[in-house]
Amino acid sequence: MADRESNKELPTEVILDSISDGVFTVDENWRVTSFNHAAEEITGIPREEALGRRCWEVFRANICEEACPLKETVNSGKPSVSRPVYIIRADGSRIPISVSTSVLRDEAGNVAGGVETFRDLSLVEALRKEVTKKYAFRDIISRNHRMRAIFDILPRIAESGSTVLIEGESGTGKELLARALHDLSPRKDKPLVTLNCGALPDTLLESELFGHKAGAFTDARKDKPGRFEIAEGGTLFLDEIGDISPALQVRLLRVLQEKTYEPLGGTEVRRADVRIVTATHQDLEAMVEKGSFRTDLFYRINVVRLQLPPLRERMEDLPLLVESFVEKFSRLQGKDVTGVSPEAMQILMSHDWPGNVRELENAIEHAFVLCAGGQIEAQHLPDSLRGRERDLAPTSTQSTLKEVEARLIHNALEQAGGNRQEAARALGIHKSTLFRKIKALGILPPEKDGRTRS
Repeated sequence: MADRESNKELPTEVILDSISDGVFTVDENWRVTSFNHAAEEITGIPREEALGRRCWEVFRANICEEACPLKETVNSGKPSVSRPVYIIRADGSRIPISVSTSVLRDEAGNVAGGVETFRDLSLVEALRKEVTKKYAFRDIISRNHRMRAIFDILPRIAESGSTVLIEGESGTGKELLARALHDLSPRKDKPLVTLNCGALPDTLLESELFGHKAGAFTDARKDKPGRFEIAEGGTLFLDEIGDISPALQVRLLRVLQEKTYEPLGGTEVRRADVRIVTATHQDLEAMVEKGSFRTDLFYRINVVRLQLPPLRERMEDLPLLVESFVEKFSRLQGKDVTGVSPEAMQILMSHDWPGNVRELENAIEHAFVLCAGGQIEAQHLPDSLRGRERDLAPTSTQSTLKEVEARLIHNALEQAGGNRQEAARALGIHKSTLFRKIKALGILPPEKDGRTRS
């Protein structure tokens, strides 16, 4: 009984301070009557400054003036749960929170004010933005005309439901493009399942694709669903499709032709409602000629073909990609890195990037390990890149930047067949700006001038 009595006498302030969510209460005049420790931490406002003030003077949410959830609750008597809003902290920063409200009544049951609890969603919001940036189509960064041509047709391809073959070197972003196809398709609410066909031996790959029944082979103690079953209604992305064996090619062809398959060791025929997207870094047409890849399977997966250019053929994208990766790692690692120095950019532009965008991202992440803040300098880059410093002529920063710019413009003109308007569009600048830069940098036009058409 003594313990129970002591619990009843426990101050309300102590109880509220033990809650990890922010909590405050208001009276009938909307003045703050209690303000717990978590509320102080989230808003940055001390309890002494909050008590007695109007709640909107303290909370400063984006909906305080027009659609205050606490006011709606007090007026209607209906609670509000997990409503997302933004507040302005005492230091001026804008943070996302979720708000829940309820009516506060006195002992007689009369409305005496309201109570609001709120939770800081800053980490959740940061993670959401990171996931969106990693997989959303609009964040596949490129100003290259070949990549932009893919962007233009990608929504139509995604909508069609046809089988897609993505070709490109390792690290060019084939899986990212497959995710964009899925996200833009009518199947976006169903699973996207990925399988690297080159990472598993043939026997395991067959089980991974089609699943197996208990006892199908040694250690198969229970039924296991395959990727086709897991991806039902969604998209199955088969990376490195060129690595599968001829025997497995036959089984995969049957699924594409008949939309049916059988689990390993089973006799039950199952239907597959799955869209297939494949990818490879190999030349499948050459493999067909050699007989190592089935002709009929090639034509089944080659309904729509997308070819991703390597990074060395779209170097105009490199500064944009570097900026994106700097922003990403600054946020993830909490560092104030402002960019890349001209000398470091010269090294990056002089590399041929056999590992493509993935190699570039790894290089910037490596630089973040060594760079405490400010600009990424040459010494922060991986040794494999800094070896290029000895091969580069000792020129001034100004001439180096001019050489890089001239190289980008010359490559764009070549890829556009000399057509200055197309080259300007690929570079993201106006054609008159391109003309001035050609004259200023002394760039010779390609032998075939694209200004005239036969």
